[in-house]
Order: sequence, then structure tokens, then C-alpha cells
Amino acid sequence: MAGSTLEIKDLHVSIEDKEILKGVNLTIKGGEFHAVMGPNGTGKSTLASAIMGHPKYEITQGSILMDGKDVLEMEVDERAQAGLFLAMQYPSEISGVTNSDFLRSSINAHREEGDEIPLMKFIKEMDETMDYLDMDKNMAQRYLNEGFSGGEKKRNEILQLMMIKPAIAILDEIDSGLDIDALKVVSKGINKMRNDEFGCLMITHYQRLLNYITPDKVHVMMQGRVVKSGGPELAQRLEAEGYDWIKQELGITDEETVEQNA
Repeated sequence: MAGSTLEIKDLHVSIEDKEILKGVNLTIKGGEFHAVMGPNGTGKSTLASAIMGHPKYEITQGSILMDGKDVLEMEVDERAQAGLFLAMQYPSEISGVTNSDFLRSSINAHREEGDEIPLMKFIKEMDETMDYLDMDKNMAQRYLNEGFSGGEKKRNEILQLMMIKPAIAILDEIDSGLDIDALKVVSKGINKMRNDEFGCLMITHYQRLLNYITPDKVHVMMQGRVVKSGGPELAQRLEAEGYDWIKQELGITDEETVEQNA
């Protein structure tokens, strides 16, 4: 069975009349892992938020299609039901809602009405997944992300990813703030998701994540657009040489980069 396809075409996005994305083109298919890299302020996190429908971001041009359906016409919950998933850089805390209740409700929202996941099956899958991610079982009954450390929040995002099993996942700097042990666990969970029906877009600053999760394609964003694409070797070169060689290839000056980061 073929996986889903997320197509981003000539996407322009603004915040308070300031254009951040200036024509992004990307296609992510089931079975593919893509990495997006680039200097601060180039629009990487804006891309993730725009795909999932954050109200702060105004789409001024272009399209986002999921299996040919117009994502921009969908509400946020409809995007999730269509198979999109966002692991946020800074996950929100929700008091009064336990991890387990949130997870079960999220899973059931992806299923047909009347076909809710049986309670015992859910508990068994959650326990097994938490064991796989070396998570304290008590976290299941704690309020969602409340009082969690940065590492616990990131593991919790991967727990949600593995339990919900979306078609396309967007991981926004999932490696941010992780020590090496936590990074290995998070990477292990993401790698376990690899199959022909699952596509992944990883937004990261660092090669170190890609030492554990090998991408099929690497894209570099600058000035609000994808300016270069390649294989894993591109990320390795960026780690060794930085971004100056790309700026020189494209004729981008430091002043232009500073203006984009402002």
C-alpha cells in the first residue's frame, strides 16, 4: 500500500505583513525522510506552523496538498485527521488532561465513529511504547507536559507519534536541548516508525540528529525558500563548512542574511 504525499507549492507566508516564506516548494512521500536545515530566521519553524494551520501565519500565495486535497481549506483538527502530525519545538502544557487521556482521545479522533480503540489494547500499546522509550510509567497519569523536563517533553512527543501513527510527521527541532542519551532514545523511536507508508520532515540545525536518523533528502532554507537540496552528504558538508559556501554560490551577502533574521 502506497503512503500519503504532502505537496508544498510556491508557499508564501507572512506574519503581521512581513513576508517570511517566499516561495517554498517541497514534496514528501510515504517512505521518505527529509531534513530541512538553515540559519536562524530563515523560516523553518514558520513552515511547520503554516502546514498545521497556526492562526498567526497568513498564507498569501501557494498551496499545500495532502493526497491531492487542499490542506489550507482544513481546520487544524481536520489536518490531524487527514494524517498530519506536528512535534513542536516547545510543546504546550495542559493542566487537567492526563497524558493517557490525551493520547486515547487523539487516537480515537483518527478512527471511524464507533470504532474506538479498546481500553485494554490501548493500555498495552502505551505501556510497551513507554518501555521502548525508557519513559517512567507514572508519566501516563501526569497532566500533559506539566512539570516535564525538556527531555521528557520531547520523549512525550515521540510517544504520541508512535501511538497515533500519522501518515506524515513534521518534527520541529525535536533534538533541541537534548543530551546525547535522550537524543539516542528519541531517534530510536523515530527510526522505528520507518515504513513505506510513513513520511517525515525533520527541521534541525545540527548534523548530530542526522547521525542517528539518516535522511533520504536534505534541504537548505535561506531567505524564506529552499535554495539547495541533496542527500545525507549535504548535511555532513554543512556541519564541516557551515553555510558560507552556499551564500557564495547564490550571491547572498551577510547584510541580506541579517535583514532576513531581523
